[in-house]
Amino acid sequence: MAYILDGLRSYIGIENSMYRHVSAEELGAKVLDALSDKTGIKKADCIIAGNGVGAGGNISRVMSLSSVFGVGTPAFTIDLQCGSALESIAVAAAKIDSGQADIIIAGGFESSSTAPKRAYNENHPDYEKYGDDWYKVAKFVPDEHRQQAMLEGAERTAVSEKITREQLNRWVLRSHGLAKKARERGVLSDITVEILEGCNRDEGIRDRMSEKLLNRLPAVLKEGKIITAGNACLTNDGAAFLVLCSERYFRENKLKPIGKFVDIAEVGTNPGQSPKSCIAAIEKLLKKNDTLPGEIDIYECNEAFAVIDELFARKYPDEIEKYNIFGGALAYGHPYGASGGIITLHALKALEEKSGKYAVCAVAAAGGVGSAILIENVE
Repeated sequence: MAYILDGLRSYIGIENSMYRHVSAEELGAKVLDALSDKTGIKKADCIIAGNGVGAGGNISRVMSLSSVFGVGTPAFTIDLQCGSALESIAVAAAKIDSGQADIIIAGGFESSSTAPKRAYNENHPDYEKYGDDWYKVAKFVPDEHRQQAMLEGAERTAVSEKITREQLNRWVLRSHGLAKKARERGVLSDITVEILEGCNRDEGIRDRMSEKLLNRLPAVLKEGKIITAGNACLTNDGAAFLVLCSERYFRENKLKPIGKFVDIAEVGTNPGQSPKSCIAAIEKLLKKNDTLPGEIDIYECNEAFAVIDELFARKYPDEIEKYNIFGGALAYGHPYGASGGIITLHALKALEEKSGKYAVCAVAAAGGVGSAILIENVE
C-alpha cells in the first residue's frame, strides 16, 4: 500500500501574468525544493511528473536537476494532458505497491506562459493541410487538429445534455465564492508556497464575480452560445507535488502519513464530449470498489468547465455539499499537467477539515480519457 506523507503546490498564476518569465521546470523545481524543506526529505527513488505543454524531452529530469534532488534522483514525464498529475500519482503508488520503490515524489507542473510554439514537419501527412502554422494545442483525435477542441467539446456536451448558461453561472459563482472564503480563512496556506517574492495569491480568484458580469460575457466560440470565458477555466502556470512512500519507509523513518492511496479507475469516452469522462471515471471507481456515492466524504473534480460541475450534480445530487468545497479550477485555474496534484492536495485538506475518511479526485482529459482516484485519510 502507498501512503502520502505530505505535499505542496505553488500559488497559481494566470498565463502571461506573475510567472510570465518563469519556465515550467523552474516552477516545478522551486516547489520540489520547498517540499524538501518542509519534509526534510532530500532523496527519493524517483520523481514522476506530469506536463502537457512543455518542451518535451523528459522535461521532468530537467526540472529535477534544477532542484535539491539533483543528479542522483531519476525522473520521468507523463503526458496525459489534464490527467497527467493524477496519473503520475497513480504510477507512483503502483511502483510502491509492487515493491519497486519506497519513496517517490509525484505530481505535475505547467507553464502556459512559456509553452513553446510548434509546427508540422513538412514530411508529416498533415503538413499539406496546416502548413507552417504554429500551434500550442496538441492533436487529440485522428485526422483533425483543432486548436479549440476542448472548448468545442464542452459546448457540444452542454448542447447534448441541455445545459444552460444560467445553470453554469451558478457553478461559477459557487466556485469563486468558496475559493474566496478558503483564502480568507487561510485553509490552504500550509500547502501553498510562494515562488516569487510578493506573488502570494492564486490570481484567478475573483472577489466580485457576479451573475450580471457572467451574463454579459460573449460566447468564446464563433458558432457557440454556452461556453464563455467565465464558465471555462483560464490558462495557467503552476506546480504541485506529493510525497508517496511505503509503510516500511514511514515506519523506519518515524514519519506520519496524512493519506493512503487506495485505487484508480480510468475510462475512455467520446473525445468529442470529453467532460463526460470525469463522471464516467468516478462511476467506474465507485463500482470497482463496491462503494456507494454517500460513503465518500469529499469529491474533488478538476473544474476545467462548469459543464463538469453540472454533470456531477445531475449524477450525484445528494453529494453536492461534499463537492469542491474550497472552490475549483474555475477560480484557482488549471495548469494542465499540475491539476491532478492540486485537487489531490485540496481533497486531503478537505478530509482533514471535515474529519472525513474517503475522497475521490477526478479529471477529464483531452481525447476523452477520464481518471479518478480514491484516497483515504489516515490521520
